Formats: sequence, C-alpha cells, structure tokens
Amino acid sequence: MPTLKDVAKLAGVSFKTVSRVINRSPHLKDEMRQKVLRAIDALEYRPHHNARHLRTGRSNVLAFINDDIAMTPFAGRIIQGAQEASWRNGMLLLTLHTGGDRSFERAAVHAAIDRQVEGIVFATMYHRAVEVREAAFEIPLVLVDCFASNGPHTSVVPDETGGGYAATKCLLERGHRRIAMINADLKYPAAVGRLNGYREALKDFGVEFDSRLIRTGGWWQEDGYEHAISLLEVKPTAIFCVSDRVAMGVYDALKERGLRIPEDVSVVGFDDQELIAPHLRPALTTVRVPYFEMGSWAVEHLAEAGRAVDQSKRQIVRLDCLLVSRCSVSKPFQGFAMLGEPARASRKKHRA
Repeated sequence: MPTLKDVAKLAGVSFKTVSRVINRSPHLKDEMRQKVLRAIDALEYRPHHNARHLRTGRSNVLAFINDDIAMTPFAGRIIQGAQEASWRNGMLLLTLHTGGDRSFERAAVHAAIDRQVEGIVFATMYHRAVEVREAAFEIPLVLVDCFASNGPHTSVVPDETGGGYAATKCLLERGHRRIAMINADLKYPAAVGRLNGYREALKDFGVEFDSRLIRTGGWWQEDGYEHAISLLEVKPTAIFCVSDRVAMGVYDALKERGLRIPEDVSVVGFDDQELIAPHLRPALTTVRVPYFEMGSWAVEHLAEAGRAVDQSKRQIVRLDCLLVSRCSVSKPFQGFAMLGEPARASRKKHRA
C-alpha cells in the first residue's frame, strides 16, 4: 500500500505538507493542496484509520441506532439523510438495527461506545417518547423522530401541528367548511399534533370545530375505509387523513359508494409515502414528513458540535412538514345533498 512518503515524493512536497492536506489544514495554498490531492488519487492512497485515531483522538465515526426504520420504505429516508451528511463531514456512519428489542438496543449502545464513536443518532420509526439507555449519556446524542422521557437530550422531530395546519388550510382555502378528520389514537404525539393543527386552522378561518366530523382509530387502510363509511352520514365535503394509508381506505370507500375524488369529496393525506401518494388515482395531495432532513440535521449537529454538545440542556427542534399538492383537492361540489346516495342517483344529479 502507498504511504505518505510515496504521496509526498510524487507530489514533490514534504511529508508534513501531505499530512496537512489530509487533515484539512486551512493554512495551505490551493495550488499546493490540489497537487497533493492529485498524487493521492493517482496512488489511490488511503489514510490508516487507526493511526489517525491515535494521533488526533478522533474516530470520525457516528453510530446510528434505530428500531424498525431499516424495514420501512418511507422512514428509511432518515438513514439516507444521515448517511449523506456523514459523507459530507468525512465521517463513517455505523448503522445498528435493533428491531425494537430492548436487549439489542442495550447491546448496540455498548457496542457503539466500545468502538469509540463520536456521537449517537437514535431514531425511531414513528414520533414517540423513548427511554434512553444510561450508557448513552456518556457521549453526544441526538434523538430523531422521538424525544427522551428520562433526560434532557436534543431531539429533532416533525412539526406535526404545522403539518396538520397546512393540510386543513389547503382545504379551507378551496372553500371547504365541512372538513372531516380521520385521526389515529391520541396516545401518539403525531396524532395529537395533527389534530391541534386541524383545530388551529379551523379557528383562524372562523369555522367552528364539530366533533361529529372527527373519527379516531388506527393508521391503516382498513381504518380509513371504515371511518369514511361512517363519515358519509354527516356529509363532509373533504376528509383530512392522518396517514396516506388511511387515505387509501378512504379512496376505496368513496369509490365504492359512487363518489368521485375530488369532485364530490376532496381528500388530503399525511406522510407523502413514495409508494402510495403519487400512485393513487387521482394522485393524493398530502403532507411530507421531513425524514431525510431530520437524519441530516442530527448528523450535522453532532459533526459541528462534536463533544461540545451540551447534554444538560433539552432542545427539541421541529422541522417543517410541507404540503405536496397533487390532484385530490378541488372546490366543494355545490349539489352536495346527494352525497352518500347510491352511485346511480349521484350520477343523475351530476348530469342535471
């Protein structure tokens, strides 16, 4: 393998100059830096990691510990964001998947510490409170899509309230006033935040909150289907769904009853799942959760602060959830009295 001396000889510079380039010293002329970098590329030189660690006291490694994120196509964007930020900062990301098992989680934390990582990113598949292992207190830690129930740790989470507000506002701006919401169980912070955003938007537009337009349950397609059937009795002109999967069930229920989206009922989802939202017919207007950005923010924070991260202060950073407009929202249909009647009657009314 080529050595620093080989690089120095090819570049025609001193050993110390090569060392300064590798360690990103700012006190070098760009011409000299480029000459050394060309020699490094030509020789395919790679610094010896252990030697650098001993010399600098830094491992340039971060641990990414997660529950089930690696198994989900949407929350997995957190890993992508963290990985890209790691490369930008010249760091290696050690990914440890626990499957939600507490014993695996404990082992992962100890494995990370034993390998002298410079910080830990702990991420969960959905927004919730977590209990952080005491061993993790020893080094800088950032929680992603979760927050600590047992300590003052820095977290980066979605702005659930802002997302719920954006979803409801887009319907209100189109003229809807009977906007239903199919929510998940309020034990989830995401469900609480999205409901709060819904209520805030109604209030800002002078629309009275009507509990008859709210349904609460799960996150899945069958929940959306069952609640949509129930909601047809109170005749909403639009339905805001807590997730894109719930919106899939709403689509099924409305189409089964002969109702058109968005002509008869507008639908908005949440998550912007790449395998669902763009491929529904019509394509689903939804709210994008900043998974990629959360992963990136966590790594950038650790890379910038290093061991200077203040573990004694609780900081919760909320990143925006942005509306993604597609084709499932329009103005409310004026002949709304037919909503919920059989498909044949609905079509006759439309022709009239």
